[in-house]
Amino acid sequence: MGAGSDLLDASFVRELEVLRRRLEVRARSGSGGEQVAKRRGVSVEFQEHRAYAAGDDLRRIDWSAYARTGEPVLKVFRAEEDVVIRLLCDASASMSSGSPRKLDAARRLAAAVGYMALARSERAQLLIASDRLVSWTTPSRGRSGLAGFLRSLDAVQAGGRTDLARAIDAAVRRSPRPGMMVVLSDFFDAGPVLSALSRAAAAGHEVAIVHVLAREELEPVLDGDIALEDAETGETVELTIDAATLEAYARRLAGLYEELRRFCRRHRASYVRACSDDALEPTIRRFVSKGVD
Repeated sequence: MGAGSDLLDASFVRELEVLRRRLEVRARSGSGGEQVAKRRGVSVEFQEHRAYAAGDDLRRIDWSAYARTGEPVLKVFRAEEDVVIRLLCDASASMSSGSPRKLDAARRLAAAVGYMALARSERAQLLIASDRLVSWTTPSRGRSGLAGFLRSLDAVQAGGRTDLARAIDAAVRRSPRPGMMVVLSDFFDAGPVLSALSRAAAAGHEVAIVHVLAREELEPVLDGDIALEDAETGETVELTIDAATLEAYARRLAGLYEELRRFCRRHRASYVRACSDDALEPTIRRFVSKGVD
């Protein structure tokens, strides 16, 4: 792309141009898109026309457009602070595994969501959960902010340990107004992540979970006596891998899926699961539909 990043290719962008029209955010950080902002300091900009429907305020009819077309249409305005989408990306060492790496898939998915927000003249902000807890970028707005947003994503590197729950709490504290909070992670953090996400939902954020795993985590092919090293702590665990071990691992993974699903159903959040080697388009389509995988 002209933005100088390989996170989005031209064919994917064409798909996103279609999908962005279906991306709706319940949590609003300012006035609603069809409302003229009443809060001081919030300006509005023309977004589009829509057809007049019975009961609409006649004062909002665009009479010049009516004179040209003979069809009554309303002016729809977007408040400059109506929507912000915050993308919290897990950059712990565990995200460096996989082929492609889980982090690479998470960055491309974050780029896709950010593109859709910016193409709608909304704001997108990148937050990185790393061993420094969390780092921030200045929110971007509109298509002109895409290049800077993608450069920030390109610079994300995986390493060290991450306290994802603390990062989510920090993001909520630093967010002056609610919006959509998209958390991209493998969710292998042992901390109270769901409690932190519950606090985000209670603060008014619309929570979206993007669960990124590697193919070898979904379909392990290990066998016999092995030594596994924790990517974040460096600790080594010796295991004997047999059918019973693999079955126990599958149960724990299924339990993680179900925990995340239950949270999402309880809090009207969305949940999509992606393998790092999956095509991105189906995952983004599911994200836009706001289902629970």
